[in-house]
Amino acid sequence: MLDGLFPPPRYSRIAGVDEAGRGPLAGPVSVAAVILDPARPIDGLDDSKKLTEKKREALFPLIIERAIAWHVEFVDVDEIDRLNILHATMEGMRRAVLALRPLADLARIDGNRIPPRMPCSAEALIGGDALEPAIMAASILAKVSRDRAMVRLHETFPHYGFAVHKGYATAAHIDALRQHGPCLHHRRSFAPVREAMLAPL
Repeated sequence: MLDGLFPPPRYSRIAGVDEAGRGPLAGPVSVAAVILDPARPIDGLDDSKKLTEKKREALFPLIIERAIAWHVEFVDVDEIDRLNILHATMEGMRRAVLALRPLADLARIDGNRIPPRMPCSAEALIGGDALEPAIMAASILAKVSRDRAMVRLHETFPHYGFAVHKGYATAAHIDALRQHGPCLHHRRSFAPVREAMLAPL
């Protein structure tokens, strides 16, 4: 008789979605989507920016092991330059959620925008990487995955220092751009890259 008083939750699989790498001058944007398992909690989750690299690396395999589903999507430089960084990030979020198996019932997106053509219900959550554990987990997967990708790029293009600054606009990175010009992984739609190409040595 009491069953009707406690209807089942509307959403049983909630995906957190977050990105890493919107601001850098080089490298991809990485977007992660994660459905956490309530039966397998993960201690220590937080916004990836508040965690040390060592802590992020320790949490990364735990998230992958205990999550119901997860996916990391990379949006490459060509797509960023073609779509612009905002639209490229939105498309990466859509693809990350679409790739989850099982599919999510609801996607909670960190920020104030919902990507178009989402494969499930979605809501934007400002400051979500400090509020929603699934978004925290997604932020960690996105950050660690992107950092590792930039370290790999460093092996091919060591003179830019990607392993250190991860593509962000540090003074050392700008100096390297002016000296060597951009490589194929630099975002030519970003003004500092264009300016560095034109600046006199």
